[in-house]
Amino acid sequence: MRKDFLPYYKPHIDQGDIDSVTDCMTRGWLTTGPKVKEFESTFASMAGVRHAIAVNSCTAALQLGLVALGVGPGDEVVMPSLSFVAGAECVRGLGGEPVFCDVDPATLCITPETIKPAIGPKTKVIIPMHYGGQPGGIREISALAKPLGISVLEDAAHAVGTIDGGRWPGSYSDAAAFSFYATKNITSAEGGMLLTNDDQLAEKVRVLSLHGMDRDAWKRYMKGGTWEYDVIEVGYKCNLPDMTAVLGLSQLKKLSVLQSLRDSLAELYIEKLASIPGVKPVAYFAQKPNRHSWCIFAISVEENDAGISRDELIEELRIRNIGTSVHFIPTHSFSAYQRSKKVDLKTTDRISQKILSLPLYPSMTANDVEDVVAALREITSAHHSMLQGMTKA
Repeated sequence: MRKDFLPYYKPHIDQGDIDSVTDCMTRGWLTTGPKVKEFESTFASMAGVRHAIAVNSCTAALQLGLVALGVGPGDEVVMPSLSFVAGAECVRGLGGEPVFCDVDPATLCITPETIKPAIGPKTKVIIPMHYGGQPGGIREISALAKPLGISVLEDAAHAVGTIDGGRWPGSYSDAAAFSFYATKNITSAEGGMLLTNDDQLAEKVRVLSLHGMDRDAWKRYMKGGTWEYDVIEVGYKCNLPDMTAVLGLSQLKKLSVLQSLRDSLAELYIEKLASIPGVKPVAYFAQKPNRHSWCIFAISVEENDAGISRDELIEELRIRNIGTSVHFIPTHSFSAYQRSKKVDLKTTDRISQKILSLPLYPSMTANDVEDVVAALREITSAHHSMLQGMTKA
């Protein structure tokens, strides 16, 4: 058993990140400013998408995207229930109604086939999610939505590093919302980004993100700026500060290195888990030119084969100093969403009782992965032996 606790996640912060933040602090510009603009332009350039608007969370990016796409009272937004609750909260907050559809059992992402039964005359937007960083087939979903006049806003919270249809999220859809939360592939501690090729949508989101003030009002405290500005929309307070943007920018510049480390750890997990009955990854490497970001490494626990339930396995791993998580408790199971519209969610209901997320992050070592796999093997073997003893008795 490990002597020290292996947390589910630990941010990968190096001296370069620390120096970038320190330098920003000494320059005296802490809130939204030139570093935010540099973060946006670098992100858009790497993505090959025209516009990137930095905000203070992925939730804010989803909310502003929905507002810009015209979601309001009575509108319906189709989305997976197997996701974080943020998307559904944003829809409800605008007076709309989330409609939950099922996921594909192989990818845990929604597909045109699972979406179609949830589409109705009030459907305004579809929010597909790249589960764990899995390419979500957005080109096909957009092809379904466009002729129907339905917009597509990707929940790309797990998808920094994901390549889908040969491109970054936000390329085929109307927009994509990214997260830079502490557990994501790059972090700004808190933060998000909305990517889009739509000029009008980008401009609207940019204005909405800072109280509805006209473009570049943040420059009013810089040399050459002006105290005069106009408020042209009823907006929100969602801007990202320079001090956090500079951390995200420093991490973004190392994305290829960080992604390579994730790929290696995921490959090792897949290789080592193959010999453990009842425990298997829920995703594998995507075929080129696509790429799984491995923001989350989830496994499925088949109790009959593993000899132990998912919930029991979580506790056994904790006892052995290994942290885990679950992604996700389905939104439709929460008290606040019991009456939400939904179609048949049999895969969501089944898989949500079996999935378990294992530690995977760049500062982990191969020995850490070996420790996790060894613990899984020890636990399942012990439970198999116990069950066999009970059977013989």
